[in-house]
Amino acid sequence: MILDERRQQAMRYVAERGFVALPELASELGVSESTARRDLAQLEQEGIVRRTRGGAVFVSDRFSVLSYAVRESIEAAGKHDIGRTAATLIEDGDAVLLDGGTTTYQLARELTSRSLQVVTNSLPIATLFGGSPEIEVVVIGGYLYPRTGVACGPLAQRMLEDVHVNKLFMGAAGIVEDGCYNANALMVEAERQMMRSADEVIILADHTKFGRRALVKLCGFEEVNCVVSDENLSDSWRAAMGRVNVRLLLAEGNSSDGEKRS
Repeated sequence: MILDERRQQAMRYVAERGFVALPELASELGVSESTARRDLAQLEQEGIVRRTRGGAVFVSDRFSVLSYAVRESIEAAGKHDIGRTAATLIEDGDAVLLDGGTTTYQLARELTSRSLQVVTNSLPIATLFGGSPEIEVVVIGGYLYPRTGVACGPLAQRMLEDVHVNKLFMGAAGIVEDGCYNANALMVEAERQMMRSADEVIILADHTKFGRRALVKLCGFEEVNCVVSDENLSDSWRAAMGRVNVRLLLAEGNSSDGEKRS
């Protein structure tokens, strides 16, 4: 891998997770820790990351969350399968809350012909439903986070306090055995209010999110009803979901949906 390509990959990797440990980045890039450290030093000079003891935090306003098009391309097939499987959890007439994100967007694409009430803080998702006469859309307002089209902040949280839905679907930047993590503290505050507004909380996460922490802990598994992932999820993580008593749905690529219940 040439130098520029490797540093682009490093930038994307840190951006997607919010924080990355040096050994993890070196393993991902297939290089030594000293080489990964030099890459981080260069990205720090460019104002993209801030190095910390043992790793780096993504800080660039230009790339604070990867552009929607780039993030949508990461594990695209798995995200599509997850969205298709998650749609089977929704019944016509449900009121659902869709958090912003590329995986929840794939779910939204599966719902455009359904009869539903949809609450969302995502402008891309709201726009997708604009031409769907059977769907009533409520758009959460607030501070519009750059490059994601997601509303968050105090205004969004106050509006969410008056909302009640049957099911919440949200993504996660990282999942470890103590719970789910996301990369942005401001968004996490809004997401915690979303969880309080829903009867059921369903996490959509492809297999690459497991075993990784991001910047801020969102919740423990006692607050999660179901996790939907793809068929590439390892056996060890399938067993881990059973240990924390979380229902696990596994999306089979290009075929019928698979389910594994804890």
